[in-house]
Amino acid sequence: MSTLNQLRASAYRIRRHAVRMGAVQGQGYIGQALGYADVLAVAYCHALNLRPSDPEWDGRDRFLLSHGHYAIAFYAALIEAGFIDEEELFTYGGDDSRLPMSGMATYTPGMEISGGSLGLGLPIAIGIALGLRHQHNPAIVYNSMSDGELNEGSTWEAAMIASHYQLSNLICLVDINNMQADGPSSKVMAFEPLADKWAAFGWHVQRVDGNDLAAVLNAFDTARQLLDPKPRVILFDTLMGKGVPFLEARDKNHFIRVEPQEWAQAISALDQAKPEGA
Repeated sequence: MSTLNQLRASAYRIRRHAVRMGAVQGQGYIGQALGYADVLAVAYCHALNLRPSDPEWDGRDRFLLSHGHYAIAFYAALIEAGFIDEEELFTYGGDDSRLPMSGMATYTPGMEISGGSLGLGLPIAIGIALGLRHQHNPAIVYNSMSDGELNEGSTWEAAMIASHYQLSNLICLVDINNMQADGPSSKVMAFEPLADKWAAFGWHVQRVDGNDLAAVLNAFDTARQLLDPKPRVILFDTLMGKGVPFLEARDKNHFIRVEPQEWAQAISALDQAKPEGA
C-alpha cells in the first residue's frame, strides 16, 4: 500500500522510464505511456497482489495487457515494481531483449499474455477469471485495454459473458485517450454514452480522470472492495503525452517520432515537475 505522495513519485518514474526507452529507438508509443502512467502507478504500486521475485506465483493477481502496443508503459511499470532492473530499459526493442516493442508473454517476466490483436484481452480475462473461481483462488484479474478496442465486437460479446457469469473477480481498465492509428477514436467509431453502455451490459461502472491520482486510487479501491457480483469496469479519461507539454499539444501522437534533442527536452519537462520524494 502506497501513499498518494509515493504514487506521484512512482508515476513520475514510470513516465521517465518510458521516455528513456523511447530514446533508445527514437520512436514509440510514448503518448500512451505518459497518459496512462498514473493508472499503472496505482495498479503496480498499490492495488495488485504480486511477488516480483516469483512472477508465476499462483496467488498473484493477473494483469492482462490487451493493448500490446502499450508495452513501453507496461515495462516502465514493471521496472518501478521491481520485476525488471532499470538498466534493462536500454535494451528496449533490441535483438534478444526481454522488452520487445509489442508485449510478448514468452519474453517478459510479469507479462501474462501476448497482446496486440485488439479485442482479445477481455475474452482471455474471462477464461482466467472463471478458472480462478473454479480453483477457489481469490486472485483478481485486471484487463487493461484501449478505447480503440471498443470498436471490436469481441469486446462486447465478452462484456455480456462476464456479466452472465457474475465475474466479480474481473476488473476491466479502459484508457480513453480518444486517439488511435486512424485518428480520434470517437470519430473512427462513436462510442458514447460509454458508461451507460457498460452499465446496460451488467457491469459496475466508474468513470474518472485518469490523470487525477486521488481519483484513480479511489476507483481501484472501490472496484476491489465492492460487495456486488457484477464485473467491474473503470473508464479512465487520460491526456496523451501527459507531463510533456510539447507532446500534449501534438495533434497526432498515437505513435511518436521526435528529433534526437527532443528526448532530452521531454526528460527535462518531467524533471521540472518532479514530485517530492521521487
